[in-house]
Amino acid sequence: MSEAPATSQFELFQEDYRLVERRSPRSRHIKVEIRSSTEVRLVYPRWVSRAQALAFLQERQGWVREKLAELRDQQASRGVTALCWDGQGELLFQGRRLPLRLVPASGLRPQVRFGPDDVCLFAAPQLGLQPRHLELILRRALLQRARQEARHLLDQEGARLGVQASGLRVNDTRTQWGSCNPGGLICLSWRLLLAPPEVFRYVAVHELCHLVHRNHSPRFWALVERQMPGYDAQREWLKEQGGMLQDWLPKS
Repeated sequence: MSEAPATSQFELFQEDYRLVERRSPRSRHIKVEIRSSTEVRLVYPRWVSRAQALAFLQERQGWVREKLAELRDQQASRGVTALCWDGQGELLFQGRRLPLRLVPASGLRPQVRFGPDDVCLFAAPQLGLQPRHLELILRRALLQRARQEARHLLDQEGARLGVQASGLRVNDTRTQWGSCNPGGLICLSWRLLLAPPEVFRYVAVHELCHLVHRNHSPRFWALVERQMPGYDAQREWLKEQGGMLQDWLPKS
């Protein structure tokens, strides 16, 4: 079993990214992984000292800077900004960029409120939460909200179609927005919550239609069209804009 990741700000090289260090019993070599535009993971075998691993990373700072810059340029071209808690941050939510606010509160349990005009995370200052903790709280709240939205969509659209999924799983996949297994279990990505609501609805309808037709035959697409006229616009949105959803709160 690998050790739990040790997270620290990589002040040694004064870089604007978070370093996650992990000793791995399976690793045979030191590896540097660029996980996002703000996070770098350093993985090394147990027989390698931390000083050796950091020296290895230092030798590759030029490559690290280049890859981080590429990711940030890609995000900038799509209008994505890193998560920020200084009052100037934004979050993509249901197709809109909303102000992201950290609000002092007296309760000892942080809470997230998704309002019509902003997203607020309420937390007691004495908790001393670091940005990575705030991000984790926000991610969990988004996952919970996505489950609620997904359940509502499956119930509503399933009733109209006359079908019922055997279960629902909401996760964070990189390759599929949704899937339906032979047993009728539907899986949806929580990132659909960041997209316009009709895009989320389209994916839910798409997977429900697979309960009737287990393929992408003309009959399948005719059923999707009957259930959601004009679905092509949502399908095209995912093709053109879907990559942007992966830039917000990137998977580590």
